[in-house]
Amino acid sequence: MEEKLRLFDLARQQMGKYPNLDMFAHKVDGKWNYIKTADFLEQVDNLSKGLIELGVKPSEKVGLIAGSSIEWHLIDFAIQQIGAVVVAIYPNITDTDYQYIFNDAEIRVCIVSNKSLYDRLMNLTDSIYTLNYIFCIADQEDTRSWKELNDIGSDSSLEKLAALRDQVKPENLATLIYTSGTTGKPKGVMLSHNNIFSNVLGAAEITPCKAYDRGLTFLPPCHAYERMVLYTYMYLGFTIYIAESFDKIGDNLKEVKPHIMTVVPRILEKVYEKIMKTGHDLTGFKRKVFDWAVSVAEEYDPNPEKRSLSYNLKLKLAKKLVLNKWYEALGGELLTVASGSASLHGKLTRAFLAAGIPLYEGYGMTEASPLISVNHYIKGIRIGTVGLPVRFVEIKLAEDGEILVKGPNVMMGYYKNKAETDKTIIDGWLHTGDIGKWEDEKFLKIIDRKKEMFKISGGKYVIPQPIETKLVESKFIEQAMVIGDGMKFASAFIVPNYAHLLDWARTDAPELASMTKDDFLTDPAIVKKVNQEVRRANQHFGNWEQIKKPIILTDEFTIENGELTPTLKMKRKVILEHHQEAFNNLYQMEIDE
Repeated sequence: MEEKLRLFDLARQQMGKYPNLDMFAHKVDGKWNYIKTADFLEQVDNLSKGLIELGVKPSEKVGLIAGSSIEWHLIDFAIQQIGAVVVAIYPNITDTDYQYIFNDAEIRVCIVSNKSLYDRLMNLTDSIYTLNYIFCIADQEDTRSWKELNDIGSDSSLEKLAALRDQVKPENLATLIYTSGTTGKPKGVMLSHNNIFSNVLGAAEITPCKAYDRGLTFLPPCHAYERMVLYTYMYLGFTIYIAESFDKIGDNLKEVKPHIMTVVPRILEKVYEKIMKTGHDLTGFKRKVFDWAVSVAEEYDPNPEKRSLSYNLKLKLAKKLVLNKWYEALGGELLTVASGSASLHGKLTRAFLAAGIPLYEGYGMTEASPLISVNHYIKGIRIGTVGLPVRFVEIKLAEDGEILVKGPNVMMGYYKNKAETDKTIIDGWLHTGDIGKWEDEKFLKIIDRKKEMFKISGGKYVIPQPIETKLVESKFIEQAMVIGDGMKFASAFIVPNYAHLLDWARTDAPELASMTKDDFLTDPAIVKKVNQEVRRANQHFGNWEQIKKPIILTDEFTIENGELTPTLKMKRKVILEHHQEAFNNLYQMEIDE
C-alpha cells in the first residue's frame, strides 16, 4: 500500500484537489444547507482546540454517541486530529453495555446527540468511574451544549493544535468500535488510520463515480461499514448528502438524485414491500401487467450470456411498462447501491438488477475495517455471492471452510483483550467465524456461520445465548432457541413449561385445565401468558435483539428426537429443519404484510 493518509487528512486533501467542493449537505429548516470543505475544517479546528483545553490527551478515548449528522463528522475529525481515539457507540444499546464500554475504554469526555442520551448517561455516572464531561449536540434545556467546546478553546492557539496533529502517525489507533462477543460482553476493535484507509483505497478503485458526484447517507456512521464508505466519498471528492431520517428517505432520494448510496438489506426489503403493495393495489389489466413484470424481473441473470433473446425482449417490455419506474423512484441517476452487513435475498437482488438498479452485495466485519469482498461493475456480479476480495485483501479458506483474511485492513486487536485477539488473529490471518466456498473459482459465497451469533437484515448482530438464558429464567418457559438469521427481526422457538402453566391455569383460567396438552399450549390465553414472559425478558436487551412474535412449540427438544446432543446442547440446524414450516410461515407473513 503506497499511499498513506491519516483519516482526518481526507478533508484537508479535498482543499487541494477539489477546492470548490460542497463537502456536506444537510437539511436546515426544510432546505438543503451546503458546507464547503474550508468551513468544515474551521469548525473541526475550533472543536479540537476546545478538547485540548478540556485536557484531552493523545491516545485518550473520547465517546461519541449520535446518529447520522454533520455534527458526527465534525466531532470525529476533531477528536482524531489531536491524537485522541474516537469511541463511536450506537445510540440504542443497553445501559449495561454503556457501563461496560465506558469503563473499559476509561472515557472521560463524551458527546451525545440528544437530551434522552444525555440524561441516560447522567443517571449512570455513579457506575461509570471516569466520566467527567457530557456534552449534548441538540440545543435542549438542562444539558451542557457541545458548542461550549468552541468557547473553551477560543484562547487556544492553532500552533498547539498543529503540533498535536503533526504527531499523529498513520499506524496510530484512530478508533475503538465495540462489537458484541459470543458471551454478550462487548469487545473493543482497535482500528488504526492505516487499517481503515487501506479499505478506502480498495473501495475507491471499484466505485464508478467521479469527483463532485452526489452520495446519500442515512446509515449510522458509528457502523464500521458506513463510516469507511463515507471516508471513501471524501477521498473521491463527492458531496455527501445526509438524509433527514429513515421515514424521509423516499423524499430525499427524489430531491438529491444520488449517484451512490449504501444500504442494509432491511432497507431494500422495505422498498420492495412498498413496491409490491403499490402493485397489489392495482386492479384488472394493470395488476396483471405488474405481476407479469415482477415475474420477469425475478428471473433476471446479470450475466448477459445466460439470458436468452426471448427473455431480453420480455425484459425490455417489462422495464418500459413497470420496472423503469422503480429506478426513477430512487432518483434516476444511481450508479451504485452497495449492500452489506447481512445477506440479501436472491429474489430481491434479481428484481432490482432487472430494474436497472446497480446493486452490489459485499461482505465484511468490523475486525477487517470492515470491507473484505464485494461484487462490482468491473468484474461482474454473481447473485448469492459476496463478490471478490478487494484490493490489498487476501482470502483463503481453512480446512473446515472458515473464511480467513489477511491484509493491512485487519485490526490491531481487541482492546485490553489479548486472549481474544490471539484466538481471532493467528499467524496474521483473521479468523472470521464464517464458513465459505468459492463459486466460479473467484467469487466468495457465505454458506454458514461458525459462530452461533447472526445478523438480522438491518445489519445488527444478535447473540442467541444470553437471550435464551434470560428467556428460560421464566418458570413458564422450558426451552428457547433464538432464530432470525438474515430476517427483519429476531424471533424464537419457545417450548413452554406445561406443568407450571397448568398450575397457573388452575387458578387464573380454570376452564383451560381440562384441555389436552396440545390444545392447552396453543390456546390464546396461554399464548398471551408466554408472550408476557418474553416481553419481560426483552427488557434486558437492545431493541434489535428483542424477540418478536415467538413461535410456541408443543413438543420439547430431546436427545431422542435428535434435537439435543448427549450433553443437552441444542442442535440448531436440526431444530430449524424440524420446524422449518413454522419459521417460513412467520417470516413470509411479514413479507406479505
